[in-house]
Amino acid sequence: MLLAGIFFALMNVSVKFIPHIPAIEIILFRSVFSLIFSYLVLKKQGVYVFGNNKPLLVLRGVVGSIGLISFFYTLQKIPLASAVTMQYLSPIFTSILGVYFLKERVKPIQFLFFAVSFAGVLVLQGFDTRVNLLYAGIGITSALFSGMAYNVIRKLKNTEHPLVIIFYFPLVTLPVAGVVSFFTWVQPLGWDWLWLLWIGICTQTAQYFMTLAYQNANVAKVSSLSYLGIVYALIFGFFFFGETFQVMSYVGMTLVLVGILLNLRVK
Repeated sequence: MLLAGIFFALMNVSVKFIPHIPAIEIILFRSVFSLIFSYLVLKKQGVYVFGNNKPLLVLRGVVGSIGLISFFYTLQKIPLASAVTMQYLSPIFTSILGVYFLKERVKPIQFLFFAVSFAGVLVLQGFDTRVNLLYAGIGITSALFSGMAYNVIRKLKNTEHPLVIIFYFPLVTLPVAGVVSFFTWVQPLGWDWLWLLWIGICTQTAQYFMTLAYQNANVAKVSSLSYLGIVYALIFGFFFFGETFQVMSYVGMTLVLVGILLNLRVK
């Protein structure tokens, strides 16, 4: 999961480097790269590309796509660390939904820790004028659907190859992204093409390591490790984009991180 976090962080930075390209168009290129790469590797390994549990695989693609589209949108509209902080509420949704999807236990004290993390998001939203209610709502939506996707991945652990699960992500996303991009198209120029290729490489690598992690460990514990991405986002946001925050914004991010670390300690 640590390797997945590093590649996701690199992907996040890359998305912010091309703010003039619509988020849905970036996802379109990423989906094409991921679909072709996953298909070729699966064929080479002799794995049936469409998998066994098709309804769950399609569901993983749908909820994952909604989560990714929402996240990319916030990446381009608000500071990097703020976008990542809100999206990384997903481990909370992952843990809560895991009670129903996977029958995993959540101790009562953990709900207090979940509340601490949500309070952190409220503090961040309230003191950072660059994060309005709309962007905060989209960020939380991204986290919710990402949490759904992670639970479906865990559910598929005994029936599907990791790359089959990844293959369904772009398979479902590509048609939707293609239709929307037709009406919002912005022609990539020069270095834009290299950034789009690099985003595809980073997301494909991160998805693979993340899928392996969720298939082989407790879903709440693995998802909690993703919170290191907040640290990556603060560092990259400062050095690459000159992003700074008020003291209370840092307090909000700290509350989010403390809540999830306490949850990890309990698990």
